[in-house]
Amino acid sequence: QVQLVESGGGLVQAGGSLRLSCAASGRTFSNKAMGWFRQAPGKEREFVAAITWNGGSTDYDNSVKGRFTISRDNAKNTVSLQMNSLKPEDTALYYCAARRYSTGSFYPYDYDYWGQGTQVTVSS
Repeated sequence: QVQLVESGGGLVQAGGSLRLSCAASGRTFSNKAMGWFRQAPGKEREFVAAITWNGGSTDYDNSVKGRFTISRDNAKNTVSLQMNSLKPEDTALYYCAARRYSTGSFYPYDYDYWGQGTQVTVSS
């Protein structure tokens, strides 16, 4: 099992920044791809960003490309999501997820472990 705990969410004005963090514990973290997803009220969970086991490759949804950056520190068992130029449409519950494979995926069902989420609210 891998336990994931997100932090760093909050309320921010449009154009502002937040940095989300996800701390992992339990089974080996460094060989797993990690992802960030988000879910707004009444909508399905959607892909935001993913990173391979060694941080060598990243993927982003087009809606966040150029504004968000995913990174990881395997020595500290953490993955982060730096979010800049936030927009009201970024408002959602953000989830960290781990996959038992070394490469990421765009699909929630490909991830095996999930955190409880951290709320991000962007005011206009």
